[in-house]
Amino acid sequence: MIRIAKQTDPKKLEELKKKINDEAYLSHAIQSLAITLTKELTQQRKGIQ
Repeated sequence: MIRIAKQTDPKKLEELKKKINDEAYLSHAIQSLAITLTKELTQQRKGIQ
């Protein structure tokens, strides 16, 4: 199956570029990812035991 990439939205791309340089945004994003991964890993472990 071949996928064709969607057109990039210039406005969204500019927003993301600004967010990447925002330390508070990055900190929050990393914390959210860590929480999500931790929850998923704990749920997997509960299924194994």
